Amino acid sequence: MIPRRILGVETEYGVLCASETDGQPLVDAEEAAHALFEPLLQRTRSTNAFLPNGARLYLDVGAHPEYATAECDDLGDLLANDRAGDALYADMAAQVDEQFPGGKLHLFKNNLDSYGNSYGSHENYLVRRRRDFRARIDSLIPFFVTRQIMVGAGFVEVTDDGPRYKISQRADIMDDAVSAATTRSRPMINTRDEPHGDAELYRRMHVIVGDSTMSDSTTALKIGSTEALINVIESGRRMTVRELADPVEAIREVSVDTTGRALVTLKDGSTMSALEIQREVYEFVVTHYEEEGWLAELDPIRRYVFDLWGRTLDALEQSAPERVATEIDWIAKWRLLGRYADKLGVNLADPRIARLDLAWHDITDAGLRPALERSGGLKKLMSAERIEEAKGIPPQTTRAKVRGDFVALAMENRRDFMVDWMNIRLLDDDGARHFTLKDPFAAADAQIDELMEHMDRA
Repeated sequence: MIPRRILGVETEYGVLCASETDGQPLVDAEEAAHALFEPLLQRTRSTNAFLPNGARLYLDVGAHPEYATAECDDLGDLLANDRAGDALYADMAAQVDEQFPGGKLHLFKNNLDSYGNSYGSHENYLVRRRRDFRARIDSLIPFFVTRQIMVGAGFVEVTDDGPRYKISQRADIMDDAVSAATTRSRPMINTRDEPHGDAELYRRMHVIVGDSTMSDSTTALKIGSTEALINVIESGRRMTVRELADPVEAIREVSVDTTGRALVTLKDGSTMSALEIQREVYEFVVTHYEEEGWLAELDPIRRYVFDLWGRTLDALEQSAPERVATEIDWIAKWRLLGRYADKLGVNLADPRIARLDLAWHDITDAGLRPALERSGGLKKLMSAERIEEAKGIPPQTTRAKVRGDFVALAMENRRDFMVDWMNIRLLDDDGARHFTLKDPFAAADAQIDELMEHMDRA
């Protein structure tokens, strides 16, 4: 049986309050972000809140709105909860537009601003606690270095030599492969030990290297392929060792080559292309899933991930990226920007191309995604109804349901409470009632049920 695994995504958004006449900022990002969060601050007395849908919404350092999805063990739930975060922030932005006459608040699900500042999209995978944790994640570095050829967001880099399109927005700012540091370096995998669960049983693999992606299909491939690889590794199967000579240099080289054929140097002096490494990983995973009978167990979205994984590699190997141009973010955006540039008779350095690039990542009603999804220009896996439901209802198969239901009832009854990923505390006149939820897979808890009954009676 395929192992259950807790998955989560944290997304930081860029914020801009722009004049509707010339597009120039009306206020700085910090003022715009605080205006965005003012209603939440009035309602909860905090800019950091856990929501009834199980997720966490907060204002991060650097004036970046951030959304962390609820714990999910179903990939469809994760996609819906992630899209719900975009929708919740879009609602918040619409509510504060009237505070800036002649201006509009934009929120960008990207990873670079015009000044070169970077902000992240972090993936979380719950793994079993083992002594060989470091060796296992080290073995995954070649996969993460080259995964961008399938799941990069794409961006235009403009230099003195002119513009060029690159695959990943995060590749150039990575400066380590694996590290516990969070501020002085940007590793591809962060090893800070915060399992948000029973620390004797679990660790959390915190992946920092990925780009924020707009299409459901690319997000599904990013998370689903990684989850599948972890499942195989944790089952005891070992990949062929492919230790890179310099992972930081390699990730930059891969990002520059839109054919997927960038050669990376291994520690033994040999070279492999990004496509060769990804093909090797794909076949390694598929072989194990076939032998274990897991392919037959795949739900429809995970089955789609395996199909898209293979088709994307085929398309790149056959120099036919257009075959997946509605499903893979960096290819879809590259095609859109190129067509627009051709129509205008300009190159990718033109400011109008930069504005179109920003509109691609805009999650407000000024963004391109809804129109592209309606026209078939971007694959959509999540219906509007499922996204709307995920804005208020937590995943039903994990700890998020316990926390989300508690938060919803406490807010409804105007009770003082405090929660985090593992802890629930109800503040009563006679003191605080505190409970710890150590099992992220448990979708029910008798003590919390009793606590909620107490709230209803009070």
